[in-house]
Amino acid sequence: MRRFREAMGTTISAMVFLPLFVLIALIALARAEADGGMAILWVVLFAYIGWQFVDALAGWAEAPGVARLVAPFALGAVVLVGWEVIVRALDVPSVILPPPSQIAGTFTGNLPTLWADFVQTILKGAMSGYVIGCLLALGVAILVDRYDFLRRGLLPVGNFMAALPIVGTAPILVMWFGFDWQSKAAVVVVMVFFPMLVNIVAGLADTSAMQRDLMRTYSASYWQTLRTLRLPAALPFVFNGLKVSATLALIGAIVAEFFGSPTVGLGFRINASLGQLALDMVWSVIVVAAVAGSLLYGVLTVLERWLTFWHPSQRR
Repeated sequence: MRRFREAMGTTISAMVFLPLFVLIALIALARAEADGGMAILWVVLFAYIGWQFVDALAGWAEAPGVARLVAPFALGAVVLVGWEVIVRALDVPSVILPPPSQIAGTFTGNLPTLWADFVQTILKGAMSGYVIGCLLALGVAILVDRYDFLRRGLLPVGNFMAALPIVGTAPILVMWFGFDWQSKAAVVVVMVFFPMLVNIVAGLADTSAMQRDLMRTYSASYWQTLRTLRLPAALPFVFNGLKVSATLALIGAIVAEFFGSPTVGLGFRINASLGQLALDMVWSVIVVAAVAGSLLYGVLTVLERWLTFWHPSQRR
């Protein structure tokens, strides 16, 4: 009964703040160009109401899933409306910071171009290098775990290679593999391989002596122990490496295109648009990369919860 009353109170609070949230946003946008000073005051009031709205949703005990979905969108709306109003009220030039409305117009007006850039950079360059680098890291991690001399010899070299700056290695790989997506995939492989290797090796070692002794009492071979005990125990470390590497893969593929690419790709589009002072197009490319990275991270998070439901970190 208490949880029901709390949920009802939170629902009523959210229903009260929602119309205020929308009303003040409309007023702030309407007054942005007419009265800049008052518009910024409306933004402050809008941010306060938005904060209360998000806080009410975060306490929605009976429907936490809905709250987790709605609250970030509400906070994002506060940021976007504040951005729009401040840019209009202060008359900021679009070559410095375009408003979200202009970015949205550019995004929708260049969907075929942005889709071609997405396919070239994300699907061909980033994802292919991501998959190759992660699978290669898994194979090498098993060898490192199996043979101790590789652990002593390879991991220090891996730490050294991971410290190399991408701006130094990317031009070399572009010259080796050409200007198409293959060179971007090679850059991504180099970037994701060693973070994945370190995480998988640490995960394979994350079993207790009692668990290993139990497998020995069953006369389990190394590969049986690896399959039934050590790889499942390493899954939290594997997914941690996958999520970190997902971000590195997108960054590596985009940055590598700065050093040579065909006339398509997110990195090429950023470079060309900056030369034309088309900041709205640059922000549109950033939106594509951010959405792609968020979707990939979300898919990995769902898989992690599904496969590691037994781990304490997944318990609620």
